[in-house]
Amino acid sequence: MLDRTTTDPALRSWVPVPDESDFPIQNLPLGIVSRGSESPRVAVAIGDHVLDLAVVADAGFFDGVLPEARAIFARGSLNAFLARGRPTWTAVRNRLSALLSEESRALRDMPALVDRALYRRDDARLHVPVEVGDYVDFYSSIEHATNLGKLFRPDGEPLLPNYRYIPIGYHGRSATIVVSGTPIMRPRGQRRPHPDQPPVFAPTAALDIELEMGFVTGPGNALSSPIPIAQAREHIYGLVLVNDWSARDIQAWEYQPLGPFLGKSFATSISPWVVSLDALDPYRVHGPAQDPPPLPYLSTAEPWNYDIALEVQLQSEEMERRGMAPVTISRPNFRRMYWNMAQQLAHATANGAVVRAGDLFASGTISDAAPNYGSLIELTWRGAQPIALPDGSRRSFLEDGDTVRLMGHAGGASGKPRIGFGEVRGRIVAAG
Repeated sequence: MLDRTTTDPALRSWVPVPDESDFPIQNLPLGIVSRGSESPRVAVAIGDHVLDLAVVADAGFFDGVLPEARAIFARGSLNAFLARGRPTWTAVRNRLSALLSEESRALRDMPALVDRALYRRDDARLHVPVEVGDYVDFYSSIEHATNLGKLFRPDGEPLLPNYRYIPIGYHGRSATIVVSGTPIMRPRGQRRPHPDQPPVFAPTAALDIELEMGFVTGPGNALSSPIPIAQAREHIYGLVLVNDWSARDIQAWEYQPLGPFLGKSFATSISPWVVSLDALDPYRVHGPAQDPPPLPYLSTAEPWNYDIALEVQLQSEEMERRGMAPVTISRPNFRRMYWNMAQQLAHATANGAVVRAGDLFASGTISDAAPNYGSLIELTWRGAQPIALPDGSRRSFLEDGDTVRLMGHAGGASGKPRIGFGEVRGRIVAAG
């Protein structure tokens, strides 16, 4: 079970942690790192450093907690660890918290091991943390769904009749999930710039972002065995930041009658560190009231939303050249999502579909009350209200050379530890 001392605000680490760091000892997010010619392996972020868990496991520090730790932490993905389930996840977190706490001498009394295992995060190469077998993207922000309904159906009801009854989602392409920092090439596809003319095959002229959170799954289920909503916590390890890049003009031409395809499948960026539900436990909150009440298989009295402050920053190539800092264009919060992750998982498996360790389920665009929206199509109202940048340029959608940064954290005020996700960053490069 969760050892709540691991989230105690008074807990301190012997590893220096700067003020306002996303990665205090109360966080302990896991990722995949490599250094130099070393192969990728599992690590934990602490302050400005990473701790190589494969090295720590070789010294026997996980014996009795995870017997296969040496092999599991030497792998280039978290999948084998995720497959072990919540008792192992929590036991490893408890052991890491104990080893890194300022009272512990266990690692510090082995300086040669510390020299090999602990190094600055800037010296690490960060990788996609999980080998994603399946990727699902939901549409769970009622604010976002309402805004798009107003844009696309101005003379009708913004929400379709099923929205308040069912978590809407689609199956995405896992092979194009990339880690933060990977350049994003402007995609080509069919689009129809003039409604009275045939479509053209060309680079998108409406490249957009989608600010999302995604959850990563653990043990999974057998075929034809749905995961009850009451058991969702046993199957969800933690969260990452997601930018599900979108080509709006390609999407608009192709999505009917079946749904998103080339307008979405070219790239999805995620943050390199997976923040556990255990670390986020102090920031659980109830979501908005659902009216009508969800069907029984989607009903839960637990607080399944999380108070996570999010931020979208944009920087043009000219701003970067002139030394201008990125500008913040939106600050939504994850707590307002209409459909929560437990409902998403219960619905995704309700027909007996299989979930496996390392699958990624994204929330869909996270939009808040105006003007804190999670996509440019909303922020600029489909280009009618362009964003003015400090270099004098304006943006309806992204241009080549633009860099987008998504960030998020829980806590960080009133004495509560800041539990952060780092960033998801992507720079747009011209179509090949």
